[in-house]
Amino acid sequence: MMLTKITRYGEAVGLAAVLGGLATGEISTHLATNLHNPIISIGNRVVDFVPNFMKELVIRFFGVNDKTFLLTCITIAIALLAMVIGRLFAQQKARQGQYVILAMTGIAVLASLFDAKAGPFAVMPSLITGGVTALILNSFSRRKTKAESFGGEYTRREALTFAGLIGAVAVASVGFGRLLQQQANTQLERLKVILPKALRPLPPPPTDPALGVPGLSTLFTPNSDFYRIDTALSLPDISLDTWTLTIDGMVSTPLKFTYKELTNRPFFELDDTIACVSNEIGGNLVGNARWLGIRLDDLVKEAGPLSRADQIMGHSVDGFTAGFPLAALDGRDAMIAFGMNGEVLPTDHGFPARIIVPGLYGYVSATKWLSRIELTRFDEKRGYWIPRGWSVLAPIKTSTRIDTPRNGARIVQGKAVIGGVAWAPTRGITKVEVKIDNGEWQNAKLGPELANTTWRQWWLKWNATSGEHRISARATDGSGDLQGEKSVAVLPNGAEGYHSIFITAE
Repeated sequence: MMLTKITRYGEAVGLAAVLGGLATGEISTHLATNLHNPIISIGNRVVDFVPNFMKELVIRFFGVNDKTFLLTCITIAIALLAMVIGRLFAQQKARQGQYVILAMTGIAVLASLFDAKAGPFAVMPSLITGGVTALILNSFSRRKTKAESFGGEYTRREALTFAGLIGAVAVASVGFGRLLQQQANTQLERLKVILPKALRPLPPPPTDPALGVPGLSTLFTPNSDFYRIDTALSLPDISLDTWTLTIDGMVSTPLKFTYKELTNRPFFELDDTIACVSNEIGGNLVGNARWLGIRLDDLVKEAGPLSRADQIMGHSVDGFTAGFPLAALDGRDAMIAFGMNGEVLPTDHGFPARIIVPGLYGYVSATKWLSRIELTRFDEKRGYWIPRGWSVLAPIKTSTRIDTPRNGARIVQGKAVIGGVAWAPTRGITKVEVKIDNGEWQNAKLGPELANTTWRQWWLKWNATSGEHRISARATDGSGDLQGEKSVAVLPNGAEGYHSIFITAE
């Protein structure tokens, strides 16, 4: 019974000690740039080395919450280890507990050494976390030993009071860390920005068909609903006073620009649908936006690509890279974007600048938090995802999705509407067809085409008869090519296949 009590309060003290260590380590991340707490550093390494099938499985089940799932798993693992450590210290096995702390600290230190732009202080948060954790637990061990050396007992109340005090200090420390973070918070940087207008603004969008078709995706995806898939477990803090964009590599004239210099250039607007290569058939990792920025091809021309360069590689401030063919600057409106849907580019979508290349999946083109554009060669450098099994070339495939009714829905028999969106950026959509059960393919009504780079909404009125039904949809692009029917997995260059749903009319 006594051992059980010791174990329980030891676990509580262990949790408090690790929380205190993490809180102190978090504060230290604000003392220099490019520092991460141990949880983020370990998470970054998991992202780097996890097998593709596991990555796709997590995205399939958790979608844009994949990072939350990963960080939750790491936090739970650390909490369990903290309880083990606390139990060891409570049972007078301090040496074994210290070995576990040392091992955890070593893992975190190694992980931090591989963080993007890791400098000489990169290991500091991990070392501080481990050191503070050890100090707290050693203090607990001394208190317990002292109480027992006089024939007494270190009571449960004393242990929990100690743990509570440490926990309270840890929470206060995290709050202090947040105050420090606000000194260079990217959100505050965004508030300083007033973007210029486009020289030739696009016409206002037409009336949105989604207003008349409940459940249909809106013409433009609101920024708050826009999907986010990237490798960044923590959003970078960027100061516009120090941020620059460099264009170098295989160029005759390397260039460097400040944010002010770039935003003083002529701006244009682009309506473009972007998609993640991990988007499953019928998935929601796709969105349509009106982007605001400057022409990428103008900057590249100013730098003067050398004749042997065949790849444009974007570099993010967090170390991510994505490369696409120089030949993709073929007249399409490739952009360095500073605005999205009428506002300054949101932090989680790449503030202060990102690349948008119509017609290419994001993993080869859409570098967020852009800091460098490098002209290079495919046979010399590969973007982040290419060594991990993804294709070098990645044009977005023609796809369609049924938005309404939802798969598995129960609807009232009689008049109903089937609706969705279809996309084939740079080729456009000319036809969407719907098939109900084993019937003939029927042409759906198409919504407005903003440009051949955007999705088109579609809908079909239907007299739903009682019973279960299978509904399928397919799209034809502007080249006259029908999307692929055979189901193809997302790896290595995007899913293919008709989207089908099953519903019941009652």
